Amino acid sequence: MKNTKSILALGVAAAMALAATGCGSSAAADSSSAAASDTSEAISADAAGSSALNIMLETPVESLDPQLATDGTSFEVIANYTDGLMQMDADGAAVPACAESYDISEDGTTYTFHIREDAVWSNGEPVTAADFVFAWQRAVDPANASEYSYMLSDIGQVVNAAEIIAGEKDVSELGVTAVDEKTLEVKLNVPVSYFLSLMYFPTFYPVNEAFFESCGDTFGTSPETTLSNGAFVLTSYEPAATAFELVKNDAYYDADRIQLPGLNYQVIQDSQQALMSYQNGDLDTTLLNGEQVDQVKDDPEFTSVGAGYLWYISPNIKEVPALANLNMRRAITFALDRDSICNDVLKDGCAPTYTAVPPQFAAGPDGSDFSADQTKFSDVCAYDPDKALEYYEAAKAELGQDTFEFEMVVDADDAPQKVAQVVKEQLETTLPGMTVTLTIEPKKQRVEDMQNGNYQLALTRWGPDYADPMTYLGMWVTDNSNNYGFWSNAEYDAIIDECTTGDLCTDPEGRWSAMYDAEKIVMDEAVIFPLYTQCNAEMVSSAVSGIEFHPVALNRVFKDAVKAG
Repeated sequence: MKNTKSILALGVAAAMALAATGCGSSAAADSSSAAASDTSEAISADAAGSSALNIMLETPVESLDPQLATDGTSFEVIANYTDGLMQMDADGAAVPACAESYDISEDGTTYTFHIREDAVWSNGEPVTAADFVFAWQRAVDPANASEYSYMLSDIGQVVNAAEIIAGEKDVSELGVTAVDEKTLEVKLNVPVSYFLSLMYFPTFYPVNEAFFESCGDTFGTSPETTLSNGAFVLTSYEPAATAFELVKNDAYYDADRIQLPGLNYQVIQDSQQALMSYQNGDLDTTLLNGEQVDQVKDDPEFTSVGAGYLWYISPNIKEVPALANLNMRRAITFALDRDSICNDVLKDGCAPTYTAVPPQFAAGPDGSDFSADQTKFSDVCAYDPDKALEYYEAAKAELGQDTFEFEMVVDADDAPQKVAQVVKEQLETTLPGMTVTLTIEPKKQRVEDMQNGNYQLALTRWGPDYADPMTYLGMWVTDNSNNYGFWSNAEYDAIIDECTTGDLCTDPEGRWSAMYDAEKIVMDEAVIFPLYTQCNAEMVSSAVSGIEFHPVALNRVFKDAVKAG
């Protein structure tokens, strides 16, 4: 959600993920390169042994470059073999990782991180403060066009990050300094209450400069061009791989904690094939879709865990005249039966969602869930076929036509295709004269089309990068790179600015209230059509315990996972 305006929550109480059971829970569930041949002794020899964890992925890894990766699958794999300054505990709180300790200045604008003496790369080199300086400079360097550069500027408020991204200053002026080999100093423009939690997001992970330069354009494309300082080491991988492996890194500073000898990933986009692989013992954990849940819901190895993603339909408001019509957009959102999508199609515990910020991930100053009330916008977002027809008739009159054809782009994965088919049926049935054509694309292509405005409707999702409503609300600021519909509203922009750089930065209650006002504008204008908050229905082998599931940033963490046998 890169944004050219500031979208940071400042001076508020530390945001936290809600501790809830079922969908949205961040609790741990019971039921991550060898750069040179001389480092083989640092890698567990029994990588492919029977106790390695066999994991199903729905989509391939898109990038293993921590400063360029943008998708949850890539983030998970990068986090398997790379540690940042901080890491998540089972409840999602930030706890030390590469940083053994840290100091915060009295005014909250200077962080000094003390890097562990025993933190080393898999080529034997020590992890240093310079590794973080180099990585963070890469993230904001305009030449790299990192989509997550905003994490340092708008979200992290690192000094000069915004100016560097805008091409106004050199990367050497970024407010991050290697005081000595093991001391990193970070200067912020203003206090950032949850800055520590940003440190476990992959954009902030370190990169060894000498190793990076030795790889050239091949960095992050093979085991030989990745370097580990984390729990595991990548041993087999190529771009778009459908299977790849990681093994335990015995040189990891916390190696005694890691019980798994390795992680074996398989990319399986067909849910039935994935379930069969699980039942055959080829997978230890797999995702389920739709009718599969009915088959296994009574199995003790079945679980539903919160994934944090909001699935929604994005209309291209700028480029498609019919979708620029507010009555048309409202007609579409009132024609969507979200309960049916969740209960009859997905059946995985996902929650019908009627707000622009999903429930169960952001807690306010009083500890309450920002989106607990899913009826607060029922006058503009609900399932109501009669209202849908009323708005549709008004749109037809204003647009001077009776029939409409829309193309909707959809990921090639199983679940999105099923949801899209039902959305098509609902719209065509409730709104006579409307035709929706589905275009199935690989996720990477779908994202590119949306970023370029080359779409009409799109079924998409957004997962929270940090536990604050601004991780969603920031997307719809004018010119935000993830404002795919190119919507613009001056009043909305002003509210977001006030919440991030104005007086509300130091008024937690007032800021919370203002964000509700901003969300109301998004919903009144039908900028998006929310559908559901994702839960992952999964099978997890009874031989496996200790996998942590989180709704924010990193959805799965395997450091404490154990597999018997």
